[in-house]
This record gives sequence, C-alpha cells and structure tokens, in this order.
Amino acid sequence: MISVQALQKRFGRLEVLQSLNLELRAGECIALLGPNGCGKTTLIKSILGMVLPDSGTITFEGEDIRRNNQYRAQIGYMPQIGRYPENMSIRQVIDMIRGIRQEQQGISEALYAQFGIEKMLDKKMRTLSGGTTQKVSAVLAFMFNPKVLILDEPTAGLDPVAAEILKNRIIAEKEKGRLILITSHLLSELEDLASEVVFMQEGQVLFHKKTPQLKADTGQETLAKAIVTLLKSGKA
Repeated sequence: MISVQALQKRFGRLEVLQSLNLELRAGECIALLGPNGCGKTTLIKSILGMVLPDSGTITFEGEDIRRNNQYRAQIGYMPQIGRYPENMSIRQVIDMIRGIRQEQQGISEALYAQFGIEKMLDKKMRTLSGGTTQKVSAVLAFMFNPKVLILDEPTAGLDPVAAEILKNRIIAEKEKGRLILITSHLLSELEDLASEVVFMQEGQVLFHKKTPQLKADTGQETLAKAIVTLLKSGKA
C-alpha cells in the first residue's frame, strides 16, 4: 500500500533519513519504534507530505505521492499533541474539518459516541485537558474511515478507560483491512496491537519483522522483551 524507496532527508549537516526503504501493507498494525532522533517523525511527515525528502520516492497504492496529493484524503492522522484554534469549540473544530474534507457520507461516529464528545461540544479548545484534546484528535483521525491511520503516541494523556476504547477501535480497524502505523514509547501497550515492528536507528531501518517471528527469534513471550533481547544481542 505504501512503499518507501531510498528515502533521504538532510537538515543542514544532519542526515535524518539515510536511503531508507520500507514496505507498509494493508491489514497490518505496524509499530514504528526507535530512540529519539532516529528519524521516525521525519518519516511520518514525509508520508503525510509535510516534509519534502531530498531524494527517493514514496508511493501510495502504486502512485508517486508527489504527482497526486489526493492520497492524503485516505489518511487519518492523530498527532502526539493536537493543536487547534484555541477560541473554537469542539463542535466548531469538528465542523471545520468536515468542511475541509467535504465528506458527509460514511462518517464514523463510533469514537465520538464512546468518548461522550456530544456532552462537551460547546467547550472551547483552550479549556480542554490534554486527555480530552487527545480524544478530539482520535475522533477526527478515525471519522472519515481512512484506508491508512497514522497514530503518534495515541494513548498519551488518556485515562485507562479511554485508552482501552481507543485500542479496541485500532484492533477493529486493522481487522477491516486498514493499514495502521503507530508510534509509542510504551511497548506494553503495543502487545495486543502490533502485527509487525519496524525499528529505526540513525535514519535507517534496523529491522522490520512480524511480531510472532520476532518473539520466536528471541524466545520471548512479550513484544517488549523480544525487542530488548534482539537489540542486546546485536543481531538486529
């Protein structure tokens, strides 16, 4: 579905992405992991068209994204920290995004209902807690039934109940055949979600493995222990 070929990006003297290659397939929930500064954010922003690589290509369903930016309508993006006009209410933000997307049919309101958003529609964005802002970001990311979901630290700031609701929604979307790319510093929360793991280091893919294979290769029962074991072994 999304193919990344020989992607390179430099900011000044810093080479952030180094001839990176990656294949992301529909029906997978892929955990994108790696230390701070490894290039995860730059890769995500390149896929979203927010960063222009110096060289290399990204194709979406076989078409170079530089030739057709309409692919973005097929991606739901949930940033780690959502930033919205402070003086707008939740209702106004949702209406604004609906207007921009110009989609009124097939809108998913599952998270909208599960998070109880209808009870706080008139609250101004500036008054919301971090967790409530995350709920709004999640609702917007999932609302238009996109083929691809890119979720950056999606449960950060959410209470345990809301985090569980979101995790169940991610699993449901994966089962529908969506491609889900998710970043998280909490490996334990990825245990029931990730079908594949991509680990980046210094702008390159250190390894890309199916979760069951990763556990089998390391002899570990949990994803967190498997990743730590593989990194310590130096065989990644």
